[in-house]
Amino acid sequence: MLKGFKEFIMRGNVVDLAVAVVIGAAFGQVVTAIVDNLINPLIAAIFGKPDISGVLTFTINNAKFSIGAVLQEILNFLFVAAAIYFVIVMPLNKLAERRARGIEPEPDPLTTDQQLLTEIRDQLARRP
Repeated sequence: MLKGFKEFIMRGNVVDLAVAVVIGAAFGQVVTAIVDNLINPLIAAIFGKPDISGVLTFTINNAKFSIGAVLQEILNFLFVAAAIYFVIVMPLNKLAERRARGIEPEPDPLTTDQQLLTEIRDQLARRP
């Protein structure tokens, strides 16, 4: 019974899924920070209000309805989706296109120190 459980846990797809969940949670915090600290303040600067959650709020028989809160969550979803697309998906797609065409991004030129170390390495390799 324990052997079967160990095999289940050690399968690649279970481990990959666990890693994906952890990385996804961490990345979610990054995207939330982008939305909360860049996009929402930009909206506040443009429109004078940090969000629209208080708009179109009404009460019927002590039940509170807030159309603005629903609209705010839809906007937050769109902001998160846009941040993911423009920061992660689009650059990775461009990199994949370059690799498919066989064009790798050119490496940065060597610094003076790196050039000197390369020359020393080459000279040491030539010694008998």
